[in-house]
Amino acid sequence: MLLFSLLLDLIFVETVVTQPAPLQVAFSTLACPTWNWHDVVAHGSQYGFEGVEIRQLSGETNLLKVPELDRAYWLDRRHELDAARFRVAGLASSIRFDHDDPAQIDEQLEIGRAYLDLGMALGAEFIRVFGDLLPTEPAAREKKIAQIAEGLSLLGDLASDSGIQILLETHGDFSASAPCVELMSRISHPNVGLVWDTHHPWRFFGESLEETWDAIGSWVRHTHWKDSILLPERQLTEAQQAAAESAGMLMAGHRHADYVLFRGGEFPAAECLKILLESQYSGWHSLEWEKMWHPELLDPQVALPLFPIKLRELATHIS
Repeated sequence: MLLFSLLLDLIFVETVVTQPAPLQVAFSTLACPTWNWHDVVAHGSQYGFEGVEIRQLSGETNLLKVPELDRAYWLDRRHELDAARFRVAGLASSIRFDHDDPAQIDEQLEIGRAYLDLGMALGAEFIRVFGDLLPTEPAAREKKIAQIAEGLSLLGDLASDSGIQILLETHGDFSASAPCVELMSRISHPNVGLVWDTHHPWRFFGESLEETWDAIGSWVRHTHWKDSILLPERQLTEAQQAAAESAGMLMAGHRHADYVLFRGGEFPAAECLKILLESQYSGWHSLEWEKMWHPELLDPQVALPLFPIKLRELATHIS
């Protein structure tokens, strides 16, 4: 009887150890440029997401200017999240530390401070920031990377008592692993890490997923997901051109891709998820359906509900 009991205990322990953690699935509000706060919370939970990454609301990308996120409504917003059992995974800002003017760097830090206050009120886990573009001349590039590292560290200091992470995205020139490694090797701060946009290094710089993860995985605390195909270059419509210009004003490193519904394109999602699960990654898996910047994409009512289902199907096959 004692032997049988011990055997059951061993089976239980093995099950606990090997059972993968449930996926935390979110979406970026880039998917729904016409939705307000209440739309996001209602549809997000309805479509099978645990949380949301707020990039914009009702078309406004500066979250500090969104009336629904005014300080006077912070308690209401938190109560609504709790009632829906829905979470704010993070706030996706346009903060950048690649500006040449020191006064602009100071301004970015002040914006970061305000985003941290908003993030704490909403229970956000991170603030996303950009590195954007780097000079090609070696000495200027070195100086710029040092400047961005200092800005991230200073914002990390501001975040130290908040429990919020400051995460630079693999976007623009930092879509490639090498600049991320150069940058993060200069930073030793527990509140500073990376958002791995799993698509960008693979599509824009031809990196394998394993290559990217081996290079930057130790700093990755959040992931973005999307899918695309390669189409012949073509003329953009007026609406597409206007959206691309709007994106470029916020982030000069914005690049065009021909996005398709998740699992409908060429992105090796199964390989990506396998790498993350086998590496014990426990952060969010956030869909970036970039309808804000690509108005030709299908509406969020079509694209969003598919992602949690397809990602969890992949996880089932992998485990």
